[in-house]
Parts: sequence; structure tokens; C-alpha cells
Amino acid sequence: MTDGANDLVLMARIGAAHGIRGEVRVKPFGDDPLSFTDYGTLVTKDGKRSFEVVRARVQKTVVITQFEGIKDRNQAEELNGVELYIHRDQLPDTEEDEFYYSDLTGLPVLDPAGNKLGSVVAVQDFGAGDLLEIRPQRGKTFYVPFTKAFVTAVNLEGGFLTADLPEDYFSEERLDETSD
Repeated sequence: MTDGANDLVLMARIGAAHGIRGEVRVKPFGDDPLSFTDYGTLVTKDGKRSFEVVRARVQKTVVITQFEGIKDRNQAEELNGVELYIHRDQLPDTEEDEFYYSDLTGLPVLDPAGNKLGSVVAVQDFGAGDLLEIRPQRGKTFYVPFTKAFVTAVNLEGGFLTADLPEDYFSEERLDETSD
């Protein structure tokens, strides 16, 4: 187990206040929107603040949440943007061929021939499915759909991912076609 921030896993981000009784909208990260409520105390990345969930309910794409000690809208508004973490050892062990997205950050992404395309910066979800954000050695980051069609292997023991991108993935013609 590692120390400090490397030991933390991002579970959710607090958004806007909801109502006048101290509830907030929370954007969860994970398959189950209520999973961040299952681990007890949530902490900020710097460890200076902790949060206990009193109650939570799913409402569309967010979870309306009441945290202990947050009693009014003013207190709730101060929490906007706070990211909530748990310690890695609080998570259940993964099954074979399962992993946590935080395990992918920093891993090199190779093409099928073993050439390095870049390294994983983050796993993003803008609403249409998960995307790997990859930083090449030079240039801007780019996105690859995190599907078996594009990411053919995740090798945590070996410390890399393999991505099989179409030949024209970075071509100008392809970019023009997708922007129509």
C-alpha cells in the first residue's frame, strides 16, 4: 500500500446546493451511483476535511446527499467542487480481468506492435461512454474509446495497455468527417 494521495481513490464530486436544508448534488464515479455511500468516511485529497453521509437518493444523473453537520444552503454552497475520496484499502479486491480506473493512470499505452502511443492521463466520461485520455510524448492529449474494440488489453502486472487504433485515427480527413 502506498502513502498519501496515491492511496486515495476518487469516489465523487460535490456539486451545487439542493434546496435550503443543506443537501447537495453529488456526481458519483462508478457503476453504482450510491456506491460512495458504502465506505464510511469520505475525505478530501489533502485529508483536512472528512464527510459522513447521512442520507442519499438518486435523482437523474446526480445523488442528492445530506452530509453530517451541513444544515443549511450556505454551508452546502461552500462545498461545491469538493472531491470525495476513500482510502484504497477500503475497496473490495478485484476479480480476474477487473481493475479500478485509478490503476490505469500513468500506464503507457502501446499499439499492437509495441510502440508507445502515450500514457493514460485519466478515464473520462462525457456522457457517451468511457474514454481514455492519453498524453503522447509530444502534442495534445487525445481520447480513445475505452472499449474492447479499441483497447484490446489491460495488463496491470506488465504495467501497460494495448490500443488497436484504425490506421486513419489521427488523419485530418477523419477529423473532418466526424465534425459534420
